[in-house]
Amino acid sequence: MNTDSRAPAERVPYSSIISRPRLKLPGNARVVVWPVVNVEHWDIHRPMARQVLPAPTATPVLPDIANWSWHEYGMRVGFWRLKQALDRYGIKATLSINGKVCESYPEVAGAARDAGWEFMGHGYIQMPTHQVDDQPAMIARTVETIRQFTGKAPVGWLGPGLTQTFDTVDNLAKAGIRYIGDWCFDDQPTRIDTASGPMVAMPYTVELNDIPIVAVQHHSAQELLRRIKDSFDRLYIEGVHQPRIMCIAVHPFLSGVPHRIKYFEDALAYVAQHPDVLFWTGDQILEWFESQDVAQVA
Repeated sequence: MNTDSRAPAERVPYSSIISRPRLKLPGNARVVVWPVVNVEHWDIHRPMARQVLPAPTATPVLPDIANWSWHEYGMRVGFWRLKQALDRYGIKATLSINGKVCESYPEVAGAARDAGWEFMGHGYIQMPTHQVDDQPAMIARTVETIRQFTGKAPVGWLGPGLTQTFDTVDNLAKAGIRYIGDWCFDDQPTRIDTASGPMVAMPYTVELNDIPIVAVQHHSAQELLRRIKDSFDRLYIEGVHQPRIMCIAVHPFLSGVPHRIKYFEDALAYVAQHPDVLFWTGDQILEWFESQDVAQVA
């Protein structure tokens, strides 16, 4: 088993965005928008990944039917609202997917596959990576399940809850994963060192993400739209000098509900009306980044 325990700062040289060589997008585009839809399998025999309804007397109980049902609504109804919104603009999203979803929700996974979405590994079931007994085996199972379902192994990975241990990137690289979304520290892809060669840290987001906004910070539904518009406006200005990646991350049980879907739809409409903007999947961003002559950039 891999025992490399280097901290992130030991794997990624510091690189300021003001001093690195300029990247170039096709057509001199300014911003790449990376939409990510997270679909997960919540095991009813385990504590739920999130809670909308705390247990009576604040004492956790199993099975947690109420919070399992909250998530289940997203898979039955919410996902289809999100997909309809993306289809309206011809956007192919990245599906951040627990491998088990291919088996437990094949209609959801099949719709994304048939629409040409990218599949990004998100663990096998929704549980912290730190609690997995055998990381390499879990990663291999996830990769193989997705490969069998789609015909293509995933090149990207997002840890459940963005969880990793110090050696996770080495385990992922050994399994053929080429980019991760767990290290959200830049507006551009960056290279990180692993025992199996370089990997790319993709600019995923914990700010334009409905989990922190709604489930953790308890903002109103409009906050996602406000943040997306404000973030995009600034990145669009800065993108003239140095192209930027803007990730939007949503979950069917949050942004796919009736009182929030409007704000996701409005966000897509706002961004899509601007010229010099690309909507790409993670593997498209990876292919573009690896084609750039920026060997000296982290």
